[in-house]
Amino acid sequence: MKRLLKGGTVVSGEGRRRLDILIKGEKILAMGEDLEYRDAEVVDVTGKLLFPGFIDAHTHMALEVSGTVTADGFDTGSKAELAGGTTCIIDYATQYPGESLREALANWHAKADGQSSCDYAFHLALTDWNEDVSRELEEIVREETCSFKLYMTYDTMVDDETMYEILSRLKELGGIAGVHCENDGIIRARSKELHRTKGSRTDVSDYPWTRPKEAEAEAVSRLLKIARCVDTPVIIVHLSTAAGYREILRAREAGQTVYIETCPQYLVMDESRYSLPAEEARHFMIAPPLRKKKNQEILWQALKEGRIQTIATDHCSFTKAQKMAGEGDFTKTPCGMPGAQERPALVWKFGVCEKRITAEQMCTYLSENPAKLYQLYPEKGALIAGADADIVVWDPEAAWTMTASDMQSACDYCPMEGTEVTGMAQQVYLRGKLVAENGNILDEKNGVYVRHGVK
Repeated sequence: MKRLLKGGTVVSGEGRRRLDILIKGEKILAMGEDLEYRDAEVVDVTGKLLFPGFIDAHTHMALEVSGTVTADGFDTGSKAELAGGTTCIIDYATQYPGESLREALANWHAKADGQSSCDYAFHLALTDWNEDVSRELEEIVREETCSFKLYMTYDTMVDDETMYEILSRLKELGGIAGVHCENDGIIRARSKELHRTKGSRTDVSDYPWTRPKEAEAEAVSRLLKIARCVDTPVIIVHLSTAAGYREILRAREAGQTVYIETCPQYLVMDESRYSLPAEEARHFMIAPPLRKKKNQEILWQALKEGRIQTIATDHCSFTKAQKMAGEGDFTKTPCGMPGAQERPALVWKFGVCEKRITAEQMCTYLSENPAKLYQLYPEKGALIAGADADIVVWDPEAAWTMTASDMQSACDYCPMEGTEVTGMAQQVYLRGKLVAENGNILDEKNGVYVRHGVK
């Protein structure tokens, strides 16, 4: 099957060019001006922007947490991603205590294989560290995945000694860690203090107080000092505060390599959501929490200056009923929100349309940088000959309103309900096949697993 996309403008981090794209099978065969090819199906994309398929490098599908399982498994979650223009996700496979790394990966393959409608890779969250795991890590980094997740809070957290040992081992092997940075002691102490002083934890407006900006900033600072001792790069995931950002800038000024991921929720929503009626406010309980509005412009400015590397979703969806687990105590609310389908449109509307970033930067943050950082490039993240034909035909003028009823997610609410946006993935091609159009899924469960071990 040959397909020729004609008349569109190809977007890369370097600029925009009017180029036609010739697809043969699953790959891009050629690109050029006024291409012609006998027997190719011609698709007129005049006036449209052509992006490399977006990559969401931070998702939690079918995650068992807080006594429940996320509303979206790989079936519905991947369709939400695809509908918005994301053709590859990197989900967090979690190693539970007592498991080998192979067992952890097998568990996630059982959830994803044959279910995902977009391509998928795994980060591996390390929670159980010992000599056997350290030895096994060599094979995993070489053959499966180069990226790992470490937590500085929750029951899955690692202490400073373990953090040092894991970072040292990853340095030897060529892997890298993304780290959830919040000070666990501050969170636990403040949660206890709130219950002691108020007698309950039902007022959701108190939630951000229990996870203050200082908890993020301290954990970021501590991690970066450990990483400096090891002399290895790290990734700060879902950065939410200016305070945490300043810690990163100081480390960079001292010569450290630090990569930053942030998420749309920290760019377009703020902590005033926690002052809504409790039942609705719990829908916005995520970790780290939404922050004061002043943090948004600092993060946008960092994006404008190219100081943040990726924008991911941290898609971790729960239904309204699941969120009700925190009715009597908000600390029992499963933390997380949907965002898979919304991400590209939010970045376009509030970033590109409002001139905070350019379309080229949107391509960098949603496609190129995650592909390069996680060693998926150039098969993913680029529109070049030989790459996978993952292509988003973006209509920059399409006007629509975000509403839960139009989303592919199994979650029954949309955090940005009623938001009017422009910009939509008119067509989405996954390895050369048209799989989504105007938010509708045309072909499902054809995603393939993508290894991204050290090459």
